[in-house]
Amino acid sequence: MAGLRHPGIVRVYDWGEDGDEAYLAMELLEGGSLRGLLDSGYRLSISQVAALGLDVAAALAYAHSRGLVHRDIKPANLLFDEEGLVRVADFGVARALAEASYTEQPGSMVGTAKYISPEAAEGKVLDGRADVYSLALVLYEAVTGTVPFVAETTIGTLMARVRAPLPPHPDLGPLDEVLARAAASDPAVRLDAAGLAARLGALAAALPMPEPLPLTVPQHPDVVPISGFRAPGVEELTQVVAAQPKATSGAPIGTRAGPGELFDGAPNVDRTSHGGAPAPAPAPVAGAASPGRRRRFPRRTAWIVAALVVVVAIIAGTLAALSGGVFTPSHKLPTLASVSLTKARAELDADHFTVVVKPAVHSMVRAGDVISQSPKAGKKLKQGSRVTLVPSLGPPPATVPNLVQMNLTCQSANAALVALHLTSACAPGQYSSTVPAGQLLQWTYGSQTDPTSVPYGAAVALVPSLGHAPVQVPSVPTTDTYAQAQTLLEGSGFTTSQTSTTSTTVAAGDVIGTTPAAGATAPYGSAIAVTVSSGPPTTQVPDLFQDTVTQATAALQQVGLTVAGAYGPSASSPNAIVIYTEPAQGVTVPVGSSVSLYTN
Repeated sequence: MAGLRHPGIVRVYDWGEDGDEAYLAMELLEGGSLRGLLDSGYRLSISQVAALGLDVAAALAYAHSRGLVHRDIKPANLLFDEEGLVRVADFGVARALAEASYTEQPGSMVGTAKYISPEAAEGKVLDGRADVYSLALVLYEAVTGTVPFVAETTIGTLMARVRAPLPPHPDLGPLDEVLARAAASDPAVRLDAAGLAARLGALAAALPMPEPLPLTVPQHPDVVPISGFRAPGVEELTQVVAAQPKATSGAPIGTRAGPGELFDGAPNVDRTSHGGAPAPAPAPVAGAASPGRRRRFPRRTAWIVAALVVVVAIIAGTLAALSGGVFTPSHKLPTLASVSLTKARAELDADHFTVVVKPAVHSMVRAGDVISQSPKAGKKLKQGSRVTLVPSLGPPPATVPNLVQMNLTCQSANAALVALHLTSACAPGQYSSTVPAGQLLQWTYGSQTDPTSVPYGAAVALVPSLGHAPVQVPSVPTTDTYAQAQTLLEGSGFTTSQTSTTSTTVAAGDVIGTTPAAGATAPYGSAIAVTVSSGPPTTQVPDLFQDTVTQATAALQQVGLTVAGAYGPSASSPNAIVIYTEPAQGVTVPVGSSVSLYTN
């Protein structure tokens, strides 16, 4: 972040570490964020959005040209100074956190889900065009007050934008075409940051001058500015200030006040008063030597004292050096990131460092390899110093939502799991009395059914529902009516239809049977045909008038009737002529009934 020097990016003035914590000192921006402005209910005009988007896109283009991707462009990371100029904040923090040695929450993703790009939702490698997509959604929200593609769940929000164009909105006006290009789902056809800045610049030039944003800048009434004060720059703060000489009030003991004269400890007193006249000499002290007879140290004594001082200083310095590890060898720390823990430990052991291991999960570093080290590579440490290694435990487990409650098919559930960096396959379906056919019935991982957490990249089996299992057709008694049969069959999950036929054994109105027959298995919800008796078959007595007895007998037999007998004067003759019958001609009678013939 400190390497980015652009007026549209928040400046970093200093950084460092305090124990296990790292800190940044950044410029103070008191104009609030775009998030706060939108949350207040304010909506930006097209002119304001074009100007704001131009500044942000230009800052992104600058950073992208230096190989840095922000990964978390959202209204909360667009800050204003007191003049209303926008800055991009937290540049690179999302990536830094993703690669740091902290424990990620299960299922966490780099970036905010509402503004994340389709390729980020699918776990693909990102470049600067991912930031352009997020910026397009931010500008869309700044004008319309809504963020497109937002669903009720995080997975729904992520999947809604995959291979989907930006929905048009009447409030966007001339911004509609620009934002549609900037939010293309395919990065290959999407604008880059420089291209977006160029189009917004052309649009801003054709639009009226934007109104100032209604920012609320905090006031500090108790702060009194210092006249003539100028805050030092970063370079000035980091320069080494040369030490200044300290003033002394008099000559130290043992210094010469004049040629050939060694004082015995009396201060070198300025004997001039404030008025310029010589001050009176101090009164002699009883027992003290007079100025003309000052006591001198013998030269031999001075040499002995000096030798003792040197010896004591050497002994003290040696002890201090030993206790401070001056004579302990130092070694430069090697680069251990992405090296296996075994190899990293061996390299540190060879230089006699003390190794401390603090494992952590990580989505981008293979399990067993080092994520980070502390102190950093290149620093010189003495043997025995502590070096902390953070090896990867592998990616964090993925949190699986309740796919059944989402009413997904096997195919749509597979797409949702891809967004979680999981693979899946549709297993053979199972019958279910509660889940409709085609919808997901359950998912499994190994021996676990419907697990809420699975390893990163795991293969999940998806089991669709086949609907209700087939049902056995119940037996309907032949004494039941159609209404009674209908109640019985519908209670077993079937629908019914009615057909009728004659029967010499089942009374009219009663059930003869079903199709499929009782005991057979039929799909749940299928139709069962119920056959109802219309009674025995019937026929009509034919017209036998003027027929002979022989002819009449044959005609009756043809329609299923018999001759009860022939009556009349010539009834015994086969050629007797029938003049009427009993039952009479045209009367409907059961098949097999007898008819009496009367002759002349």
